[in-house]
Amino acid sequence: MKKFVFTSVMALAGISLAVAPMLRAQDSITIKDPAEFNTYQMASTQIDAKTKASQLESFLKTYPQSVVKKAVLDSLIDTYQGLGDADNELSAASRLLQVDPSSMKATFYSALIKKGQCAKTQDVQACDDAAALAQKGLTLAKPAETSDSDWKKLTSGTYPIFHSTIALDDAISKKDFKAAVAEYRAELMLYTDDQSKTQGLPDTLQLAQAYLQPGAKDLVQAVWFYARVWNYAPAAYKAKIEPDLERYYKKYHGSLDGLDELKAQAAATTFPPATFAIKPAKTPAEQIHDLLESTPNLNGLALSDKETILAVGTKEDADKMWEHLKDQVTPVPGIVIEATATVLKVAVTKDSRDAKVADFIVNLKKPLTDKEIPAVGFEFKVSPATALVGTYDSYTQIPATDTTAQSAQIVLRDGEIQPAEKVAPHKPAAGHKK
Repeated sequence: MKKFVFTSVMALAGISLAVAPMLRAQDSITIKDPAEFNTYQMASTQIDAKTKASQLESFLKTYPQSVVKKAVLDSLIDTYQGLGDADNELSAASRLLQVDPSSMKATFYSALIKKGQCAKTQDVQACDDAAALAQKGLTLAKPAETSDSDWKKLTSGTYPIFHSTIALDDAISKKDFKAAVAEYRAELMLYTDDQSKTQGLPDTLQLAQAYLQPGAKDLVQAVWFYARVWNYAPAAYKAKIEPDLERYYKKYHGSLDGLDELKAQAAATTFPPATFAIKPAKTPAEQIHDLLESTPNLNGLALSDKETILAVGTKEDADKMWEHLKDQVTPVPGIVIEATATVLKVAVTKDSRDAKVADFIVNLKKPLTDKEIPAVGFEFKVSPATALVGTYDSYTQIPATDTTAQSAQIVLRDGEIQPAEKVAPHKPAAGHKK
């Protein structure tokens, strides 16, 4: 199984970043202590961000129970964000949540920073923490002092990020790609068409990748969302996305015909219409049948093609191939998997070699001596190299299992090893002098 890769899509995050509307403390606050008031005024009006952050932190140490603690922490979040100091921004947001657990601003930025840590390190705890904060953010009630229009603006900026954060945790921490798909789709549904082409594009690619994973595998949906991203990605990324788009489309459809039309469809809308479908490629058995119908001389096929026909063709087509093979002598170029004095088991096709499983069993005409028995891993080739030959005797189709593809086991009789031919040394022509 291909590992779910996030680094490939995180690069796209530079296309656009959705940031929630800034929330500021709205309470009317009166500081009665003149010294505390002056210290607060001095810190909160600093122009230099580093100086402001330092003085606000100092104020909180001096007045830990100040009536403006929430406002100071709120301001610190903004200040650290402006400085690009994510660690201290997270610290300020975490402290604000201790004072005000229902703070949307603190919840949002805490989730956003934790999400970044999750994507960068794939640390399970960071991912779970981010998702927990995001889940909380989706359930926060509108504060009484916030108007309906302001709350709608706020949630339109935060809710998509919350769904994205939960989806990332589902994929990395929980390996629940079906749940990740649901969250990414929920996120994209919240974007306008223009937003889906910009800030929604990185997670559109995440969604395409999620559709390739166990539990959520759907090549048709994956191809659609790859095409959607391809349409609106910057040129540098378009070239990286296109090979995957073409590969998965061809894997499902069998060729690239119709892909341009699909791209045009995906440019028009984020989600495919309910009637969207891609014609699947012919099955291996159907392709084999076409091959047999279009090949006048079956004996001229490559050995690997013959074996493929015997392995995955219908019984009728496999038997038709076998009629041309039975009792014929054939070379068996392959790697020795097991060897005795009377039987050699050899892996011929690439799949068999990679799996180290014998697909040809050669019963020898006469027993080999101990010295003649080839070692496991020895490779037979074709003449003039050392070759193994035998006569087709029988074949058996082996059904697929959870871990292996359908295959064929081919048995040959009267096998023998033909030593490599010795090349005669070159003799100079008469009268030639060195």
